[in-house]
Amino acid sequence: MKSLASTATGRSRLVQQLLDWSELCKPRLSALVLVTVAAGYALATVSGVAFMPDAMALIGALLGVSLTAAGGATLNQVLERHLDARMERTKLRPIAAGRISPWAATLFGIAAAVAGWLVLDGVVHRLAAVLALISVVNYVVIYTPLKRVTTFNTLVGAITGALPPVIGWTAATGALEPQAWALFAVLFVWQLPHFLAVAWLYRDDYAKGGMKMLSVADPNGRVTMRQILLFSLTMLPASLLPAVAGLAGLPYAVTALVLGGAILVLALQLVRLRTQDAARRLFLGSVIYLPLLLIVLIVDSATGGGRWGAG
Repeated sequence: MKSLASTATGRSRLVQQLLDWSELCKPRLSALVLVTVAAGYALATVSGVAFMPDAMALIGALLGVSLTAAGGATLNQVLERHLDARMERTKLRPIAAGRISPWAATLFGIAAAVAGWLVLDGVVHRLAAVLALISVVNYVVIYTPLKRVTTFNTLVGAITGALPPVIGWTAATGALEPQAWALFAVLFVWQLPHFLAVAWLYRDDYAKGGMKMLSVADPNGRVTMRQILLFSLTMLPASLLPAVAGLAGLPYAVTALVLGGAILVLALQLVRLRTQDAARRLFLGSVIYLPLLLIVLIVDSATGGGRWGAG
């Protein structure tokens, strides 16, 4: 009986360790990143810009980006472990809670990022690898320290979040065309109301952690709400850039404006109410917005729905 009990305990510990290492990689965030990589590749393919789609390039892009994203997420948690330990939302993260040592996590993070570079450079091409490297360096070396220094950190962090579809595009084409930058602009602007809603939702927690978020520096919310409204409005023209770049036509443009209008309504509710529930609705709305927008963009591009611009 003791042997069975010790075996069960050992398995339980192993499962917990695997879950801890998985949590370091922020799997939900990484999944969204991979969706945008795949979307970038799909758009380059169905739009006809990539004349010879290569399945290995797509697989290499997804694997390489998943590794670099895991490395960046891990190193971010190493650097922020003391801040994470102060916040309710993050205090149970593996490093902050002491279940994984900072040194082990650092080695893992560096190894994952290097492995991602090697996969992208070897299976895809050097341009995709360089873009992934820029993304990781910006996230770990620039954005993470800036969270304790300036409220502009959200703008800097949005660069990392906007690069995955560009990596997917270059995996298919091997080049940086205007259409790739249109995708970058959509993802960049989308993140701002999304993360400002998160910052408002968890402003007390960020204050405990010593984070210089806009919602912490702006306790009455006047500036934060102004920024949320501004960037929600900016999402409307930004979402039309893929159509202007020749990736899609009227069906996508109409859908983008309808979805953007829904986000604007949620943003106006938050500006008026300034409540946790209103912030949560905007956050969830933005999570739904992005995949819907990308699906419609891919479908419209594949069916050639009366493209605008440089088709």
